Amino acid sequence: MAFFEALGNWLWGGPLLAVFLAVGLWYSFATGFFPIFGVGVWWRTTVGSLLGRKKGGKGGRGVTQLQALSTALAATVGTGSIAGVATAIVYGGPGAVFWMWMSALLGMAVSCGEKTLAVRHRERGPDGSYRGGPMEYMKNGLRLPWLAKLFALLCIAETLAGGNLAQANSIASSLSAAAGANRLAVGVVLAAAVALVLAGGIKRIGKLCELLVPAMALLFVGCGLAVVAANWRSVPGAFAQIIAYAFAPRAVAGGYAMGAALRYGVARGVFTNEAGLGMSAIAHACADVEQPAEQGMWGIFEVFFATMVICTVTALVILTSGVYDPVQALALAEAGALPDGMLGAPLTAAGFATLFGEAGEWIVSVSLILFAFTSLIGSGYYGRRGLETLTGSSWAMGLFCLAFPACVILGAVGDVTAVWQLVDVFNGLLAAVNLPALLLLSPEAVHLLRSWLRTRRGGEAALDNRGGMA
Repeated sequence: MAFFEALGNWLWGGPLLAVFLAVGLWYSFATGFFPIFGVGVWWRTTVGSLLGRKKGGKGGRGVTQLQALSTALAATVGTGSIAGVATAIVYGGPGAVFWMWMSALLGMAVSCGEKTLAVRHRERGPDGSYRGGPMEYMKNGLRLPWLAKLFALLCIAETLAGGNLAQANSIASSLSAAAGANRLAVGVVLAAAVALVLAGGIKRIGKLCELLVPAMALLFVGCGLAVVAANWRSVPGAFAQIIAYAFAPRAVAGGYAMGAALRYGVARGVFTNEAGLGMSAIAHACADVEQPAEQGMWGIFEVFFATMVICTVTALVILTSGVYDPVQALALAEAGALPDGMLGAPLTAAGFATLFGEAGEWIVSVSLILFAFTSLIGSGYYGRRGLETLTGSSWAMGLFCLAFPACVILGAVGDVTAVWQLVDVFNGLLAAVNLPALLLLSPEAVHLLRSWLRTRRGGEAALDNRGGMA
């Protein structure tokens, strides 16, 4: 695994960071920094429309926009939002949080383009439902079917590793530590539940995620904000640490180098919101929506919610509750002596426990289980879509339907520490394929956004005129 560790460090240590920032800046400039200056538009189109949202797809063509978003968030908001943020802070310092924010601000424009292109170039499946994503806009938009197949292959590999083994291991570990559950039994039950949900297709997945995602978000964010509120005097200091450690040289920043903050902040930020990876566009392409750019608004909200809300809450819990000291953490990390309590989810749980006691550990455990389970469901769907792009044979799909639950059991009982190294590599390779495609298709994405905005403004003006005449 030393090779994969070295490859992951190389990918995220320079080349991909530069490409992510370049593509993010390009989309931001091309759209006039729409995610920032157009916040009123995308907020009203997403959150503001929930009360009057469509109740279901028309004629079985797709899922509602909220279900598409929930499915995307289900695969996006996983252990990275709890364990990944803690790991980024320990290894990259508090400044990693700042670079998470920056990756999200630029990623919102990229995500808007991804989802817009996914709807624009989607196709009808054999059952009449919509299907799309990077594979379709690479094939139909760029006319490069070989690139679509390469992305599909990497998509399958990533879903089996980070989307399956790592998530199943997180669930089994949490239940074993909290309740003494047998890991094999957990794996078998989990595999059966995942197989049952995936067998129902995108509509069953969308309905389940529509129920679970808001519930798990409310639980985690609500309790996290309670911890931050209880430590409100430490909040200004936490923000000061985040800014100082993001830019200060090593000698000033208490030991952490700016490069480490940049590397871990961007890498974990991308892992939590997937902007630029293209995976979540697969779910958004299934939405029952006519205008591609309208779904792009949900892409913006997805990144905002996954990183700017959930990851920020996690970070503030850690930085304000007193469970983390940057000087001590760096010394232990450099000595290779970090205790388990400072790695990943246990550090977040310790922060919650400062207010809720032992119940705080259960809050994190339940949140982690819900996050990881929905990630398993979303990843299973992405893997099936990747396989459909590579081959339409029924035997291959049947093999995947057996392999995915089998990997769930393997992940539950095995030691998958090294899998996270594979996750970084596969995510990096997915981005290396998807980002150039997004750059080449950016004129079309920007044109679709501007056309939709003109149509939307015209419709609002017409409504205003009719109201005035009345």
